Amino acid sequence: MSAPESVIEIGSTGVRLLVAEITPDRKQNILDRSENPLPIGKDVFTSGNISQETQNQCIQILKRYKEQLAGWGITPDKAICIATSAFRDSKNCDPVMDRILVQTGFRVKIVDGIEENKLMYLAVSDCLKDQPVDFKNDNTLILNVGGSSTEIMMMSGGKMAGVHSLRLGTVRIEHQIGGQIASYHDIRRYVEESINNTKESLETELNFSDVNQFIAVGQDMNLAALLVGHPISTFLWEIDIERFHEFRREVQDYSVDEMVGRFRISYSEAETLQVSLLIYQLFLNLTKATKIIVPETNIRHGIILNKNPAQNELLQDEYNMQILASAKNLLRKYHGDQNHAECVRMIAVKIFDCLKDEISLEEHAKMLLEIAALLHDIGVFIKFAHHNFHSAYIIQNSDIFGLTKREISIVAEISKYHRGSQMPQDEENFLMMPRSDRMLILKLTAILRIADAMDRGHIQTFNDISVKLQQNALLITTKNSKNPVLERIALQEKAGMFESVFGYNVILV
Repeated sequence: MSAPESVIEIGSTGVRLLVAEITPDRKQNILDRSENPLPIGKDVFTSGNISQETQNQCIQILKRYKEQLAGWGITPDKAICIATSAFRDSKNCDPVMDRILVQTGFRVKIVDGIEENKLMYLAVSDCLKDQPVDFKNDNTLILNVGGSSTEIMMMSGGKMAGVHSLRLGTVRIEHQIGGQIASYHDIRRYVEESINNTKESLETELNFSDVNQFIAVGQDMNLAALLVGHPISTFLWEIDIERFHEFRREVQDYSVDEMVGRFRISYSEAETLQVSLLIYQLFLNLTKATKIIVPETNIRHGIILNKNPAQNELLQDEYNMQILASAKNLLRKYHGDQNHAECVRMIAVKIFDCLKDEISLEEHAKMLLEIAALLHDIGVFIKFAHHNFHSAYIIQNSDIFGLTKREISIVAEISKYHRGSQMPQDEENFLMMPRSDRMLILKLTAILRIADAMDRGHIQTFNDISVKLQQNALLITTKNSKNPVLERIALQEKAGMFESVFGYNVILV
């Protein structure tokens, strides 16, 4: 049995604690959990800052959690404490994080929307494994409505087609329309128009009318599942859509006080329940799903799984496959040359593996290299001239499942310098990056330039490529089926960076 793990989540509407352990059969055993309401979202959407009063409440809650964790032998430096969208949108998040660290010992990490999706995917996948729910072959929509944002994952045939963090949250909506619109019907119109404004863009990745499986995550859907759904297993529920529609219509007629009394929920939860259920329903209406799958899980479960990847190798392999599927879908969206991209990715991986004993990079770096290899020419969609800069722009402004904003920026930088004479060191922004990021970019860019040179003509000239180190050279051996003159010229142009970074000459045999 592993030692207990703890996660504290500071969200838009509350602060939540989870303590769990990984059992020998690789399941999460929940040992303890707590939740306290906190109006961070209201503060941020009203004034842009987390108020002094809310800060004080947050610190008192965390001090109680500190005592609670002490009973499990967990100190603040061993606990994971994260903050989500409302906290990261606040203007004073840095001093608030510092105050929390000084007064409680908890070091807060801010996660972005795409990272939230990654963690939620891990949690949902773990909850659905060994269950009679097949979302790895269907067209699936995974939706999580929060106070500040709505996280959405779209899967086509079980492969990640798109991942987005929409600025459509229950507390955010309440602030945006507060004092101007009062009726439920006006709120519905506002939400419908917000969804319609993003629908066309989202459907470039997956047509909602093709979605036959709808997975809803969140405590509001947990409540709906408990009241009108039926259990599939201990932590998995199913709701018939007609029962859900009836429940939503019933709830819309209740006052906040009535919801608190009827459903035994907190006042802050009751304030946002109607809007939350409405968002789920409006997305559900776009699909052809006949039921709603509700896994009783959350981002905190995903964090514990992410911290213990060795506990579930199959889940991690599946997760890595979805990262690549998301990148490939972005490539298709911008009509990239898929054969060239896959060829470059394959060669880049072989070079990375050949250098693994001396490259001094984590295995995850190879995933960043693969994504950069797939997307390095995506900027041709805008214009061929200087397309490497257009590629960097598209990547920087796209959502790629499983990657943080920092990692997306690194992939964009690698793609920017896959061609041309300009080097990363020529830019002031690059020199201001942490040394570890600079070296990561230089090493992966050097590899990508060699891999791209090996398919200069975009006709996959070579086959059966093998790569090995021999004395002071990287030896690339292949069976040649076409004239390699373009590739030899490209290697002469692009090998300089590789030789400078790794100290090896590149020889094509």
